[in-house]
Amino acid sequence: MTRSFLPILLCAFSLVCAAQTGKIEIIGAATDTGISDSLKKALDAKGYRITIDDGSVCEIWLRAAIPTQIKKESDGVLYPQLAESTLLGVISFSKDTTDYKGDPVKAGVYTMRYALLPNDGNHLGVAPSRDFVLLVPVASDSDPAASFKIDELVRLSTKATGTPHPAPFSLVSAEASSNAGITKDSEDHWVFSTNAKSASGEALPLALIVKGVAQQ
Repeated sequence: MTRSFLPILLCAFSLVCAAQTGKIEIIGAATDTGISDSLKKALDAKGYRITIDDGSVCEIWLRAAIPTQIKKESDGVLYPQLAESTLLGVISFSKDTTDYKGDPVKAGVYTMRYALLPNDGNHLGVAPSRDFVLLVPVASDSDPAASFKIDELVRLSTKATGTPHPAPFSLVSAEASSNAGITKDSEDHWVFSTNAKSASGEALPLALIVKGVAQQ
């Protein structure tokens, strides 16, 4: 009885672990025809395919060399070395998903540009930090070197949701790691983490919630 039960128990344990960690694969360069040539040249030659337990799949290509600035420490900001609207990479969703607010985002390919949550009473407590990426359809964002004022970036990001609201995905605290990973946190957020490369040549640890909504 005990011996026959053990393989079943181990199998169940393996399935639980797989569900908690998801799956991440290294893939080749971005080839989607909707991505401009200049944008493709700015991206790393390898990307990541992320699969989670509900079958959702997204693919991420980080910028090969992310521009950084002198750190300007500010309360609630995790990535002070990034200037607002900096392109961090491109993300592709195989099927419809939701942003951090729970608003719908259609399947497709989007740029990810860094943005800070406004430091005002309207956004107090929305997220643990002010750091986000705003998604913009690649058809509306072809120049990796472009710099946008925050109002313009928000307007472009509304094209990802088809609503008056932008499409934010939350950045969270990251630790240096040589390997990319996908994990599920205690709030049911799926977090992609990796060491990106800065334009200065230094490692830039990043962690992004690729699926999950803000706690109500």
